[in-house]
Amino acid sequence: MTEAEHHELHTWKPRFNPWIIAMVVTLATFMEILDSSIANVALNHIAGGLSAGQDEATWVLTSYLVSNAVVLPMSGWLTTVIGRKRFYMTCVALFTASSFLCGLAPTLPLLIFFRIVQGAGGGGMGPSEQAILADTFPPEKRGLAFSVFGMAVVVAPAIGPTLGGWITDNYDWRWIFFINIPVGILSLFLTSMVVEDPPWLRGRQGKSIKVDYIGLSLIVIGLGFLQVVLDKGQQDDWFGSTYIAVFFAVSMVALVALVIHEWRHPHPILELKLLKNRNFAATVLFNFILGATLFGTTVLIPLFLQTMMGYTAQKSGEVLSPAGFMLILLFPIAGILSTKVDPRYMIACGFAMTAVALYHITNLSLTVDFRTMILWRCYQMSGLAFIFIPISILSYVGVPRNMSNQVSGISNFIRNLGGSVGISMLTTFLARQSQIHQTNLVAHATSANPQFNQLMHGSAANMARSGSGPVAAMHQAYSQIMGLIQQQAALLSYVNAFWWAAVIVACLIPMPFLLKKPRPGEVPASGAH
Repeated sequence: MTEAEHHELHTWKPRFNPWIIAMVVTLATFMEILDSSIANVALNHIAGGLSAGQDEATWVLTSYLVSNAVVLPMSGWLTTVIGRKRFYMTCVALFTASSFLCGLAPTLPLLIFFRIVQGAGGGGMGPSEQAILADTFPPEKRGLAFSVFGMAVVVAPAIGPTLGGWITDNYDWRWIFFINIPVGILSLFLTSMVVEDPPWLRGRQGKSIKVDYIGLSLIVIGLGFLQVVLDKGQQDDWFGSTYIAVFFAVSMVALVALVIHEWRHPHPILELKLLKNRNFAATVLFNFILGATLFGTTVLIPLFLQTMMGYTAQKSGEVLSPAGFMLILLFPIAGILSTKVDPRYMIACGFAMTAVALYHITNLSLTVDFRTMILWRCYQMSGLAFIFIPISILSYVGVPRNMSNQVSGISNFIRNLGGSVGISMLTTFLARQSQIHQTNLVAHATSANPQFNQLMHGSAANMARSGSGPVAAMHQAYSQIMGLIQQQAALLSYVNAFWWAAVIVACLIPMPFLLKKPRPGEVPASGAH
């Protein structure tokens, strides 16, 4: 390396203002994350528009998640192979073009195929943006930079259901895909103008890189099959289904083989040895819990409101949206605090706030009002602002600069995997708990229970006054009471789900203090170059 190249390596700064770069790359990532949640509320419209069944239409979501999950962990390696700017722009172009084709799809199979392509494009955008921010901003300003990225990651899923509900209710479902086109074109134009690769990445492009075909195959098989299991497991009774059991076994074998292979490979696609870094290993765990909490509750709350309270998709989305806008205010505050406060204390406080908020939501009842649900959601989400940013900062402590793409790729993948696991486990927990509570409640609905007898005869008397005969009135009373039992069983299952979520998050409160405290203005390790 010449003296001039060495000087450029240590003094490099982007040509444009870092905040302009941050806003440009956040634009496309916000669009991608928004699209991953906006389609959820449009499934009924898509199924009707393409003459498909509800079960078939869910593959519109599953296909995207599978493709996205496969590309996410490979994004760090792909940026090394083709260059980060080129890879990022390819992902944006692929996502935009496939969004246009999704909107035009005349049949469900074609829509699913285009969603696979769209997921592949979307999978590389988030990790690339986070790596660009890490290299564009100095370490002492990364907190503020990651606050911009955090807005995209957390706010987009919050407003996605509301926007998706509004579009499908007032326009055609195809517009949930068409709205991506102008944003994608604008993002491509601005990215080509302001984003550039740093010299330590440019120096690696064009070099001979051996492709780890075995690693690539294991990622596709292991993560693809696992995502199908998580998305379809509860619907198909988990291991009661042969195909779910087979898919799970194949995914576990492939993932174990992947870990062994990548650990030993000289040029791995996934740099798993980064997990030797205590900070990075801990933040991987925190990102998993963050994803499970964020995406799990984002599904759980609308599900409760729609199935138990009779809310429309748009109305339930409106419960989530204020919390998203609140985070727009909180993220910059958390970013500023991260430059002044030990990030470990911020993470612990964030976990404590989230745990208390989740416990508070266990006061759920069928009489809870719209305003109370909004306040509970805002309270719960406020803690995430003080978790996300310090986790992002600590992920890069002690990690070489040329590994920033790997750090962002693994972090985003783990957060999304946590979201998939959280959603799958919570929906399964709800179904199983509802059955347990229903069995317990029915056990008390006997003639030996005076309260049951009183309720039964009172209900039958009301039916008789409405004109039903004695026998019919008793049957109607039984049906009415059974409906109440099922309703109360479902309500108790939601309460238990939030209670266990609160306990799990509370257990994480002391864990941030196991991390190494970053020194003021700490720079990446000297081995970066």
